[in-house]
Amino acid sequence: MANARIAKIFGKTALQALPTIFGIVVLNFLLLKMLPGDVADTIAMESGSATEESMAAIRERLGLNLGMFEQVVNYLNNLAHFDLGTSARLGVPVTDLIVGRLPDTLLLVLSALGFALVIGIVLGWVMSAFAGKWPDRVISVVLMFIYAIPGFWLGLMAIVLFSVTMNWLPSNGNASIGAGLTGWDAFVDRLRHLIMPALSLSLFYAAVYARLTRATMLEVQQQDFMRTAAAKGLHPVVMQFRHALRNALIPVTTVAGMHLGNMLGGAMVVETVFGWPGMGRLALDSVVNRDFSVLLGILLLSSILVIIANVVVDILQSWLDPRIELR
Repeated sequence: MANARIAKIFGKTALQALPTIFGIVVLNFLLLKMLPGDVADTIAMESGSATEESMAAIRERLGLNLGMFEQVVNYLNNLAHFDLGTSARLGVPVTDLIVGRLPDTLLLVLSALGFALVIGIVLGWVMSAFAGKWPDRVISVVLMFIYAIPGFWLGLMAIVLFSVTMNWLPSNGNASIGAGLTGWDAFVDRLRHLIMPALSLSLFYAAVYARLTRATMLEVQQQDFMRTAAAKGLHPVVMQFRHALRNALIPVTTVAGMHLGNMLGGAMVVETVFGWPGMGRLALDSVVNRDFSVLLGILLLSSILVIIANVVVDILQSWLDPRIELR
């Protein structure tokens, strides 16, 4: 029964995903082509001896002199053959560039999402349990502070405090270069490099999830089934975890799935601040150098990741509340 439910969700999502991805690809392509300048300008600037003839030759070699419609058709034809193209500036297949950066970005984003969910749900539960009392008010003030300040400023302050002042955590990269660590030491080293970037990326979302969990928990506790559970003599802690928190997680998971795309965008800033070698820095370099084939590949992959996250959220929600599949 559960497998049939998951298959139904996958089938429904696939029907919606294909036209969505097609629309995203075409829209991204047209918007990027409308920007001023192209990669030929970057190549000419880096060579230092460009002429009109050499730039025209570069554009002809890269197909940039074709009409917009022909360029879109060529790009879609390449995608149909699972080819994301080649970086015009680096001369490396886009797939190789993305595959080399994807694991670090996924590690950063998924860690940040995990931190945000755990911190947000725990704080939201504590706030609802002490609603109107001093723990609720203190946490609300702290969350408001976190919500109001940008993540990159938190990251910079964390570097000053934990790297420069206390020398507890490294401030740059994803591992100690040349240390030759293996096994448990390598794992701890990666974890030490991950903590500050992941927390910097997650705190804003943790504040959102905490406020959402608190509001939903207080609403659920007023429902009839909670009074029925209390009348049956169920222990308050069991009521909180089995009934209130489980129902409160449904809107939290919905919002978390929607936030994955925002986190991928926010990772660009965090990766730049902490020197994290992920797709965010690759995307930023691609924008600066007008290397649109790389940027299009990153945008396409990000869209697919968001769609996969929505599938996971649908499956998780159907597990939290089996009635959802009936709607």
